[in-house]
Amino acid sequence: MSVAITNLQRARRINPRLLRRVVGALLVELKVEKAEIGICLVDAPEMTRLNETFLRHAGSTDVITFDYSIPGTQTQDPSPQMHGEILICVDEAVLQARKFGTSWQSEIVRYIVHGALHLLGFDDARAEARRKMKQEENRLLAALSRRFSLAQLSRPARIST
Repeated sequence: MSVAITNLQRARRINPRLLRRVVGALLVELKVEKAEIGICLVDAPEMTRLNETFLRHAGSTDVITFDYSIPGTQTQDPSPQMHGEILICVDEAVLQARKFGTSWQSEIVRYIVHGALHLLGFDDARAEARRKMKQEENRLLAALSRRFSLAQLSRPARIST
């Protein structure tokens, strides 16, 4: 499994080592056996640019997922696989955390879970599918929150000597 984390924003400090462990635990929870995932943390101006360029939607958004898997390969290998990129807007995570009374760190993990579910084929375009996806998102976020102290995502990684 390959998980690349890129932090292009400066609003919040992120512990990439812990975030990578959280993503690894998510992949295990989802029973994903093969994964190539890029997670990119950006600010609102960059997310606005990406949202308008690629999705033709005005303004910023919380998460954008690009699925790079080759159609038809999932049927040849029945084990769940992921190949894609999840773009996370940290500024949106901070705003949504205030709105919903959560932490911005928890919101970032929620967005990663949401993106991972999209990469597994979940869709939130219709109400029933959106409800099902939200239930799974909540279940996974709760499981990750029990396993990790998500508040620690804002602390720099310790350098071992």
